[in-house]
Amino acid sequence: MTHVVTESCIRCKYTDCVDVCPVDAFCEGPNMLAIAPDICIDCALCVAECPVLAIFEESDVPAAQLAFTPLNAELATKWPVISRTKLPPADADEWAKVEHKLHFLER
Repeated sequence: MTHVVTESCIRCKYTDCVDVCPVDAFCEGPNMLAIAPDICIDCALCVAECPVLAIFEESDVPAAQLAFTPLNAELATKWPVISRTKLPPADADEWAKVEHKLHFLER
């Protein structure tokens, strides 16, 4: 199993989760993070760190978010690894309340 970053991360991109990842499985895109499924060891440490509840175990991804499982795998091959917390975007708290953000995803 692996963990999956879902839609809630888009335009929020809080990076609290990356500091606790023991294997550096997170990859950073322009406005979202992704988890590399071939690196994730399913430790679940990141889940509790996400302030917008965007991270799920693969088998627990909500039905409406299932597209994010293959999307994480794809994007993790294109984006660089991130292993240290960065400041979130200035408007992250405002975006945290927005739903249906997939069309805002920057690849």
